Amino acid sequence: MLSVENLNVSYGAIKALHGVSLKVPEGSIVTLIGANGAGKSTTLRALSGLVKSTGVVTYNGQDISKLAPNQIVALGLCHVPEGRMVFANLTVHENLKMGAYLQRDKHWIANQTDYVFGLFPRLKERENQAAGTLSGGEQQMLAIGRALLSKPKFLMLDEPSLGIAPLLVKSIFERIVEINREQGLTILLVEQNANLALDVSSYAYVLETGKVLLGGPSAQLKQDPQVQASYLGA
Repeated sequence: MLSVENLNVSYGAIKALHGVSLKVPEGSIVTLIGANGAGKSTTLRALSGLVKSTGVVTYNGQDISKLAPNQIVALGLCHVPEGRMVFANLTVHENLKMGAYLQRDKHWIANQTDYVFGLFPRLKERENQAAGTLSGGEQQMLAIGRALLSKPKFLMLDEPSLGIAPLLVKSIFERIVEINREQGLTILLVEQNANLALDVSSYAYVLETGKVLLGGPSAQLKQDPQVQASYLGA
């Protein structure tokens, strides 16, 4: 569904990505793991058109390398950024409506809103509460829910466990798997918690200093001595 070939990104004189290539099959969960500063978030930002890059990004057979972020979202490729980035002064329900900005089918919007509230009951309880007053975990639920209202086919999640209480992390990852199964969404996951990321994904890439160091089935990489020593605390 997504093919990335020789992706390069520079911030001024600093080269953040060096020829990153990867593939994400339709219906799968693929994860990018690596240390802080490895280039994981930059990869997602480049795929979303948020930073300038060189290389070829093909989505559903279409070259999207030069498209603007709004054009990429309209194609069904949606990015949940690191840090959630909810609209703090808007209510939970208003944030979800913002996610549905490009949608015109009111019946679908209502049904999908109900699906999100079923997925994350806490959001239903706080429907009329300002998003800025939610906990970090609740804001992460809202960010994912808002993305689901954009009618995505491909979802990119950047550090969904960051700054969240351990009990909520487990719940959020269970919901990510549920979204993949129930809505058939293809997911590209960037996650600092390599154990969790490898548990929920079918395939993984290890990024190191802006390059793909390793790639393979997640279960296989979890047994790799180098991955265990560097990322799994073994």
